[in-house]
Amino acid sequence: MKSLTRMVSGITALAFILPSFAKAEDKSIYGEDNRLDYFEAPADMKEMARSVVSLWKNEHVRVDGNTARVATANFGEALGLCPSERFREQPVGAFCSGSLVGEDLIMTAGHCVLDEAQCSDTKFVFGYAVAERGKAAVTAFPASDVYSCKKIIKRDLDKQPTNTVGLIGAIVGNLLDTTGPDYALIQLDRKVSGRKPLPINRGSKVKEGAGVFVIGHPVGLPLKVAGDARVRASKFMRAHFTADLDTFGGNSGSPVFNVRTKLIEGILVRGGTDFVKSPEGCTISYSVGQNDGKGEAVTHVSVLKDHIPALKSAAETPKMVELSPEDTEFEPLERTVSFD
Repeated sequence: MKSLTRMVSGITALAFILPSFAKAEDKSIYGEDNRLDYFEAPADMKEMARSVVSLWKNEHVRVDGNTARVATANFGEALGLCPSERFREQPVGAFCSGSLVGEDLIMTAGHCVLDEAQCSDTKFVFGYAVAERGKAAVTAFPASDVYSCKKIIKRDLDKQPTNTVGLIGAIVGNLLDTTGPDYALIQLDRKVSGRKPLPINRGSKVKEGAGVFVIGHPVGLPLKVAGDARVRASKFMRAHFTADLDTFGGNSGSPVFNVRTKLIEGILVRGGTDFVKSPEGCTISYSVGQNDGKGEAVTHVSVLKDHIPALKSAAETPKMVELSPEDTEFEPLERTVSFD
């Protein structure tokens, strides 16, 4: 994820900074931009999206009685976007994404919450989305939808070879592409009410060619669902797999789901370039062909599954994930609204 621009919101008295993460990398658009707002997504994905959370700095969330409000900036103004850019009039503000995987457990990227101090300075907000066609994004929430960090249960951010030592080991590690995991499991200050924990894949790792989709907050925008993507590489020596998912900075920590099983396969952590300058001098999203670019990196959920209590639902049974690429035909999500 790239270092993002400093922005000031004219809407609130709070100075707003869209954070940068030195250990993260950019994300990209592959082929057609498949991002959908919450209200456009199919019903089953809407239900899953209710359990995806946005991460905010404490100072950008103000609780007044039973209502909480978040400080945001205008996306187009903040990044100097070209008029043709999608979502340019929507707000931005969240710095990462996460998913509810237990009654009080949030799974996100390790580079989103570096230590206990940063975790204590983070608010976890559910419901930041465009809920209805033609309506503005929800930026005021019931205070009950805002949670704080109690503690970090488990965290890892190791981008070095994990099973090798010394110069020779590093060379071997590079050849095997054993990039380490990037994840954090956070216990909230209380149990989450009104939302269901999302089931994870507790079986074998997702196979190459499998259809996947992601739910999260690209560039800190209101929640987006992006599908029509496939796993490019998923090797047993890797702590991550790659996929041609349409994601940006802010998607870090987003859950990546298997199209067929609807189980979480991993955590979106890094990828290609976010934005570039157009010949006119304004900013546009960087895009490549569907099969081009290096792909987005997703930490396998298998690296932390032992720290996530199993759900009572049978959806987490391993037998559901033994799919071959030919069994993963994916019908693309259809966009139901166009953008200038």
